[in-house]
Amino acid sequence: MNLLFIFAHPNHKSLNYALLEQALAGSKENQQVSDIRVLDLYAEGFNPVLTFGEQKRRRDMHQEPALAKYREQILWADKLIFIYPIWWGRPPAMLLGYMDQVFASGFAYRDNKGLLPEGLLAGKSAVCISTMKGPALYPLLWLGNAHKMLMKRGFLRFVGIKAVRFFEFGSMEKPGGKQTAKLNRIRQYFQKLG
Repeated sequence: MNLLFIFAHPNHKSLNYALLEQALAGSKENQQVSDIRVLDLYAEGFNPVLTFGEQKRRRDMHQEPALAKYREQILWADKLIFIYPIWWGRPPAMLLGYMDQVFASGFAYRDNKGLLPEGLLAGKSAVCISTMKGPALYPLLWLGNAHKMLMKRGFLRFVGIKAVRFFEFGSMEKPGGKQTAKLNRIRQYFQKLG
């Protein structure tokens, strides 16, 4: 099984980075994992700004040479693991910009003559690991868990990825926010991932 970790947090001293480290450690201990790649969007300097016009058309983004390596990473992976904070009830703009540009029509999905699009990444699975300052129930109570709906229904299912596992960790900036327990949980999950 090939794992692609897509990390979207600017601080390598953050809890999100510690979660990435534990997920990687658990994956390396898992005999079912063949290979691992990490895409650190901030360290990579990925430009999240979506631009197009007469010379660069949106319908041609699936052929954009600057995005070819990201498309290859996705095709290579059996499982995509997204690690990110939740800011204002959604993932960071960096991750959203990556999604906008890389998961383009003609690559991640195909228009179906006015019907629902056909997801071209069927057979892959995903894990979403997110942290937030507020309580874990906050998005559910106030936003109807828009973040989860965005990632699962609006994005991953749209491109054909139906098997999605979520880890949403709230109250992570509070002292005693049980960070150690969360880190251990992630490591154990990836040790047993099958």
